[in-house]
Amino acid sequence: MSISEPVSSSRVASLQPAVWSLLQPRIPRLLLAVLFGTLALGSALALATVAAWLITRAWQMPPVLDLTVAVVAVRALGISRGVFSYCERLAIHDTALRAAGNTRVGLYRRLVDVPPETALRLHSGDLVARVGASVDDLADVLVRAILPMCVAAILSGAAVVIIALISPPAAAILAACLLVAGVAAPWLSGRAAAATEALAALHHSARDTASLLALEHAAELRVAGRLDPVIAEAVREHRDLGRAQDRAAAPAAAAGAVSTAAVGISVLGAVIVGIMIAGHTSPMSLAILMLVPLSAFEATAALPAAAAQLVRSRIAARRLTDLTAPAAPTRRRPETHRVSLSRGDRLAVVGPSGCGKTTMLMSIAAGYPESPLTAAFFAEDAHLFDTTVRDNLLVGRGDATQDQLTAALHDAGLGDWLAGLPDGLSTMLPGGAAAVSAGQRRRLLLARALVSDFPILLLDEPTEHLDAADSDRLLAELLTPGALLTADRTVVVATHHLPAGLDCPVIRLDP
Repeated sequence: MSISEPVSSSRVASLQPAVWSLLQPRIPRLLLAVLFGTLALGSALALATVAAWLITRAWQMPPVLDLTVAVVAVRALGISRGVFSYCERLAIHDTALRAAGNTRVGLYRRLVDVPPETALRLHSGDLVARVGASVDDLADVLVRAILPMCVAAILSGAAVVIIALISPPAAAILAACLLVAGVAAPWLSGRAAAATEALAALHHSARDTASLLALEHAAELRVAGRLDPVIAEAVREHRDLGRAQDRAAAPAAAAGAVSTAAVGISVLGAVIVGIMIAGHTSPMSLAILMLVPLSAFEATAALPAAAAQLVRSRIAARRLTDLTAPAAPTRRRPETHRVSLSRGDRLAVVGPSGCGKTTMLMSIAAGYPESPLTAAFFAEDAHLFDTTVRDNLLVGRGDATQDQLTAALHDAGLGDWLAGLPDGLSTMLPGGAAAVSAGQRRRLLLARALVSDFPILLLDEPTEHLDAADSDRLLAELLTPGALLTADRTVVVATHHLPAGLDCPVIRLDP
């Protein structure tokens, strides 16, 4: 389906089964929300009907007791609308939030199962946009599209039936206008918004990618003199996103005008029919004929926005399914690069950036999912959390002692740094990686790996951003059994270079 394909209510059923399996909405709770929504707007429709009867009947000055039931009904309907609306919000937001959680968990599980080249082909900014905003857009289909569409369909039918009991011609006019407001206007809104919403989604991803690039690599970009252009690119992408969103809002405004015109035509038609049948119809019926259509269109007023949301959700669904789609075939590595490890092995994977070192490490990790040889992959861009030094190291091993944490920091070359901290291991790292230099960040990540107790350690560029002497020393100690790590642990290191004279098996990858 192209992104400019028209939108209709049947699109709900056309969402990909795989996406529905991720969303996993609670159908009983969704139906309960539809029931509450119908009762809320149904209370408004019944209120208009009863109020019209009460006003015209009171004009005839009957005994007060004749109006008592209607007065009580007006009060009850006014109160019940608020109660039912509140219950509807509770039910639908509970459903949508649980569905969003199910979707994210399902995506994480799929990303674990897909080949490394599939999981790593996207920049972290694009991953954030897809797992964040795209999941939210997908879950919003329940709140902003499916619910109002179901409620509008039920209430519109009820309104036409009520008017048909008074005047079939007026009911026919109302039905035609409801079709314009409830089908034609959303269809136009969705058709016009599809292309611009797709453009906005692309800008959203580009904006996140540019912003995260500036945040994650600010130090390196500043040294290279490229930080200001990268920040300018992020600002430009943000402005482009705003303009794209403005363009997406314009068709919705046009659809709103069509809906308003449909309301006016419906009321005008009711007036004309009322004049024609005034001679043989009670004043109460005429009042109902005029007021009920106004309440009926309250249900259809949200449908143009629902159609636009349906478009956004369909685009989000496609982005999420593409997230775990197989990557394009890449050049196959020689068979000699298939690695089989034994306890205590040391192996270096050497090559320039982009040659596939990280992919090889993740492939090795996937080959040892269970004990006794469980492999742990420590990425070069692993996250440092906005918490204490201790908590950042405990990510590697939750039951590590104070002495083990301190020893790991000393082994990674952070002994002097630790001694200078005001609270030692309890020192907070505000902003995570923003609180340390690039070299300190890399040493902290190495210390996290050293404190772990996994039988197989897969270290991706553990000495990047360190000076040559420290880098060579740490690489030699990591790849020498018994130096930093006990001889019975298996260590695989991906790096750009190796120190001279190191006796270690090596796999060299070409660019």
